[in-house]
Amino acid sequence: MARQTKPLLLSRAERYAAGKALRSKVPRESHAQWSLRAGSEAVSILAESDGSRIPELLPIRYQRMMQNPFAFLRGAAAVMAADLAGLPSAGLGVQACGDCHLMNFGVFATPEENVHFDINDFDETLPGIDFTVDLKRLAASVAVAALNAGFSGKAARLTVAATVEAYRRRLRRLAKLAPIEAWQARTELGQELERLDDPALRRHVHGLLAKARSNPQQDDNFPHLEATTDGSWRIEDRPPLIYHLAEERDGTRALQAHKVFHRYRETLPPERLVLVARYELRDLAFKVVGVGSVGTFCVVGLFMTADDEPLFLQVKEAQVSVLTRLKGGGPVPSHQGQRVVEGQRMLQAASDVFLGWADDDASGRQFYVRQLKNRRLGSIAEVVEGQALTAYAELCGRTLARAHVRSGDAAAIAGYMGGSEIFDEAVTSFAMAYATQSTQDHAALVAARDPGKTVEEPTVKAGAKASGAGGADPATRRVTRASRRR
Repeated sequence: MARQTKPLLLSRAERYAAGKALRSKVPRESHAQWSLRAGSEAVSILAESDGSRIPELLPIRYQRMMQNPFAFLRGAAAVMAADLAGLPSAGLGVQACGDCHLMNFGVFATPEENVHFDINDFDETLPGIDFTVDLKRLAASVAVAALNAGFSGKAARLTVAATVEAYRRRLRRLAKLAPIEAWQARTELGQELERLDDPALRRHVHGLLAKARSNPQQDDNFPHLEATTDGSWRIEDRPPLIYHLAEERDGTRALQAHKVFHRYRETLPPERLVLVARYELRDLAFKVVGVGSVGTFCVVGLFMTADDEPLFLQVKEAQVSVLTRLKGGGPVPSHQGQRVVEGQRMLQAASDVFLGWADDDASGRQFYVRQLKNRRLGSIAEVVEGQALTAYAELCGRTLARAHVRSGDAAAIAGYMGGSEIFDEAVTSFAMAYATQSTQDHAALVAARDPGKTVEEPTVKAGAKASGAGGADPATRRVTRASRRR
């Protein structure tokens, strides 16, 4: 009879105790720490990141960030990562989102046509990062959003505290489950809507979802099709958000595009290859994305079957994560697109079946590829009117907890946070202080960028390179400030 060896795995109780013991080394109260620094430091960090972005798009990036402190925070992931690098860390690593603010959550239809709420941006994801990094960025974004919405300081603080508490409570519940049960946990939107106390708000959100399903043409950020003179289909130009690159009109980039998609297919599992083989590339268009991502290279590929059934795949540049500034971190693939894909697969409850990565020899850029869908609530303004912000923020907190338990030691994190509100209050205090910091940083950026100057949104040519990498061709199309309505 084989001798039974001692189990190598620690029990849930042992891991909980280990997390609790960390409080003596890193007190929960220490997470309240933040000392205001000069706003000019944030402006300098942003300028450092300009070198890896397409120069013609930088005015758009800064114009968007200057709209208000919340928009600034959205685009300042690198700034906050640098700030968090010097703060206390419990050392309880997870696969971090890396840019976990309120606008980086959304509603998705799963392959089974269920409606889930989940994180939707993974450009900065990195493994082995302390769980407090994502939570503090989320909490800070709640504080800034609440203050921007006209909440009093007291009301904003209560909203932030509710968000952190929602994270802590759900994580503690998930920590009691078997690993497979916690892994399979979902955030079902229908169930979450029942938590809303306001029946009118529930009807409003249900209406938005129904509208998104029935009328995809409402979303200017989603590609639209138009027929060409020869009866084929192409992506409709909708500048300044989606438009064709000048070189695409005469086919000079078509061969390179096909090479990129060929390399993408090499990263897919066999069953996905069977599916992708039923589509062929018909068109490419440039897409200006987000706030923090403005200036990175992003194109949308229109793929169609022989019967003209469309599939949109987004090819987005992946750069080094801003979280590399922080201590810790696990093994990371050398290909940044692979890093993003692996992070998304780890964090999302129902990941995209078309996820893959590729690179481009001509530019040296690395990309990740995903399916482009329109079934999500892209604008926080649609769901956070008035007191809905608190309910939405709590939903984000619960969703982040679900994402973290897939890679982190839920029992240890639960043991560290505990059952009281000590941890909640500490993170809330940090978030409120950082909201003040973000307001000052926003003011510093506005002062540095001359807000009286008209900002134009140019079209970028396919051959354009990031500044510091050989320059770029002049813009071929410009859109006045008055025409930009988002």
